[in-house]
Amino acid sequence: MSRLSVRDLTIAFGRRPPVVTGVEFDLEPGGRLGLVGESGSGKTVTALAIMGLLPENARVTGSIRLGDTEIVGLGDRAMAKLRGDRLGMIFQEPMTALDPTMTAGRQVAEAFRLHRDRDAGRARQAVWDMLAAVGFDDPQRIADSYPHQLSGGQRQRVVTAMALINRPAVVLCDEPTTALDVTVQERVLQVLDGVLDAAGASCLFISHDLAVVSQLCSEVAVMLEGRIVERGPAEQVFARPTHPYTAGLVGAGRLDLLEPGTPLPTVTDAARSAR
Repeated sequence: MSRLSVRDLTIAFGRRPPVVTGVEFDLEPGGRLGLVGESGSGKTVTALAIMGLLPENARVTGSIRLGDTEIVGLGDRAMAKLRGDRLGMIFQEPMTALDPTMTAGRQVAEAFRLHRDRDAGRARQAVWDMLAAVGFDDPQRIADSYPHQLSGGQRQRVVTAMALINRPAVVLCDEPTTALDVTVQERVLQVLDGVLDAAGASCLFISHDLAVVSQLCSEVAVMLEGRIVERGPAEQVFARPTHPYTAGLVGAGRLDLLEPGTPLPTVTDAARSAR
């Protein structure tokens, strides 16, 4: 398995100021790193840079290394060989990630046939096996179904199967359970946890939900306005945050502990200026 190493990553669009500045982290083989922060803090842009999916007007500097491969500046053809093979990504909204005109099985099979084996029979069996691995009792029926015939939780598990069928070294998860209700979310997280372990894949998990991150990830990095302001073991960061912004995020999730009449905690301008 390969280590993902990000150093001094800076991302800007056109002539505008950078939206991500100096981001650095390592994701060890088999590791789980949660990336948290408010909307617009740079989490998804960082993930898209790793996947080489930013638009043409993006200016990316610094280093993103997957094992011995430098991703920053890598050509389109070489990047396409990494995506779906050594790198996988689970997107936030499965209905957007899936093609409504193709069956679920055909979409899961595409990456397998491109990177592993073009034989239709072996690809079909690999798809059934992968759909079973993500918790389907009837993988053949799911494979023959179109996205609109599946529930939100089922579609998210299909997207998970697409990302993991080639056993990538690193899987990027961008808010994969945000659109699901709580009970379905719990099931999808259990499935994701199990298949990541089985594949031996490391995971960069992007979320607003600190409880989900603490459940799935051993480490956490907190982003604010394009920078990582705190990083460490998830249990330590959430129990004893050292940055005011992190403390604000953690406090906002503990409203049930407040005494009646206590002002609601907020992330203040002072917290932002403490970067």
